[in-house]
Amino acid sequence: MGNMTMDYRQGTMHKNPSLYEQIKALPKIELHRHLEGSLRLNTMAEIAAEHQLELPGYTIDEFRSLVQITPEDKRSAHAFLSKFKTLRQFFRSHEVIDRITYEIVADAAAENIVYMELRFTPMALASESGHSLPEVIDWVIAAVKRAMMDHPIDVRLITSMNRHETPAVGDWAVGIAIERMKDGVVAVDLAGDESQFPGKPFKYVFDKAHDAGLKVTIHAGEWAGPSSCVEAVEVLGAERLGHGVRLLEDKTLFHRVCRQNIPFEVCVTSNVQSGVADSWTAHPIREMFRLYPDLMTINSDDPSISAIDLTDELVLAMEHLEFTLDDVKQVMLNAANVAFLPEAERASLRRRLEAAFITPLADA
Repeated sequence: MGNMTMDYRQGTMHKNPSLYEQIKALPKIELHRHLEGSLRLNTMAEIAAEHQLELPGYTIDEFRSLVQITPEDKRSAHAFLSKFKTLRQFFRSHEVIDRITYEIVADAAAENIVYMELRFTPMALASESGHSLPEVIDWVIAAVKRAMMDHPIDVRLITSMNRHETPAVGDWAVGIAIERMKDGVVAVDLAGDESQFPGKPFKYVFDKAHDAGLKVTIHAGEWAGPSSCVEAVEVLGAERLGHGVRLLEDKTLFHRVCRQNIPFEVCVTSNVQSGVADSWTAHPIREMFRLYPDLMTINSDDPSISAIDLTDELVLAMEHLEFTLDDVKQVMLNAANVAFLPEAERASLRRRLEAAFITPLADA
């Protein structure tokens, strides 16, 4: 196994490098990170060479533009999503899935993330590896458990389904997830292009998840406008919104959803890179946080695609969006409050953060 960690951050720069180290030292919570978008680049190079993948070459510089946003990429959904086409080629075997999953957890622990909800798409992993959904889910579960034994981090899993696939596929995946709730699967997710594929056909799938005690988070308000967020909450029963930032385009609907106390999993850099926000300074989280500070969390989404980690995201919010250190602490406490954990575990997580922050923030 390679000895580099978080090498996907190559080229990430900040106005104040010491601020990065200060934020890195804080205990943090990550609620929205995709397994398929969090591979180490050096690991990809080794896998590509071993499996002779069809790439321009097997050095990082030769394939970087296929898996990571570069300055030459247009800021568009197409450019961002195109990276997954190449990334998913790497999940070729049990050994690869095990290694990648373990390294993702290790990398999160290395930047002092103390709790993470890692989401993955079993159908994507199964398609590439040629194995069944139960097998790939069990491989991810086993790798996470092993990594937690070796590193100071607590991890839960969210299984995701794609909007462009049939609800029947989602129903199958949810059934398998229900059987593995005792192994750390806590929630299900619907991802993909909400502008082309509505979520309503999946209602019965998410009703089934709710009935079994699984939590629900839905990607919405990213590729489509405010109505996709309303559908996610009021039709599919979303308890959190993945992204959700375009909801602010309709203030009436924004307040309607927020008054239902639905938290947002905001991913600033990926929103800018995919064209959802025009720039870091123009990102809507500043206004969203001003209006509903208790509902905002900040997350990394796809670290290897975006060449960032969670610490970077928090620093960028301070450098470009006028977030203060207390604001950063607040969004981390928010994440503790809305984590898909039993109430006693959420309270314990919050107390742990407050103790580390020295001066606890007052309850809102």
